[in-house]
Amino acid sequence: MGESSSSSSSFSKIEEEVSRLAELAKELQDSASSFISKSTTEEQSLRQRALSIDSSLKKLRSTLHSSIQTGAIDPKQADKLDEELYRARCILSDGDGASFLPNKSHGRFLKMFLGPINVRATRKDVQLKVKEEYNSYRDRTAFLFLLFPSTLLLLRSWVWNGCLPALPVQLYQAWLLFLYTSLALRENILRVNGSDIRSWWICHHYCAMVMALVSLTWEIKGQPDCSHMQSAVQLFLLWAVMQGVAMLLQNRYQRQRLYTRIALGKVSL
Repeated sequence: MGESSSSSSSFSKIEEEVSRLAELAKELQDSASSFISKSTTEEQSLRQRALSIDSSLKKLRSTLHSSIQTGAIDPKQADKLDEELYRARCILSDGDGASFLPNKSHGRFLKMFLGPINVRATRKDVQLKVKEEYNSYRDRTAFLFLLFPSTLLLLRSWVWNGCLPALPVQLYQAWLLFLYTSLALRENILRVNGSDIRSWWICHHYCAMVMALVSLTWEIKGQPDCSHMQSAVQLFLLWAVMQGVAMLLQNRYQRQRLYTRIALGKVSL
């Protein structure tokens, strides 16, 4: 009887705890739904205000330029007004309000790899973290970019008797294809988030992707006379070593420039 009573008491306690947690979960769901609904309403309101201000700035700037051309406004006064408009535009486009403006086109490259998803961060600190992660990724891959070809060249001289096996070279070329593809993806995401990365810089990574893909089709000749047959591969690896050094120096310069702009309050992605 004692054991039965104890079991019944334990069951009741567990049942009460289950009921309590279920009720708490329901309350949390209701609160979350209310919060999301309220946030959505406020977001729509802010989005409309941002669009209205953006449209007004464009119209006013057009009107100002027309007035300058017709001589209705003194050029010196017009310059001051234009500067104020530029500041207002910078506040809108570079501040937190930019997240409520229409998203930039993601482009075909992002859509091809990621599909129709939104990759734009709504907060400035998140956008800066994306930039910081991009810089960190470039730092890591720059070391690998330098390490891989250097290792292949050393092994060629010390272990492989002047002949590069096909597999290690092709693995390196496959890694290059992955590297340039990942860099292009990250740079496209940065552009969507307001980065000023130049189009030619991303396009040169597209070209590098094609180069890496073509290099995978190279026939790596072995013995005999492999030193002559593999001269192009050797030159490519030497170029990669120099490119790795250049990437390290470039990354260091760009990171210091970013920190300087953050300190001056002129940060941009």
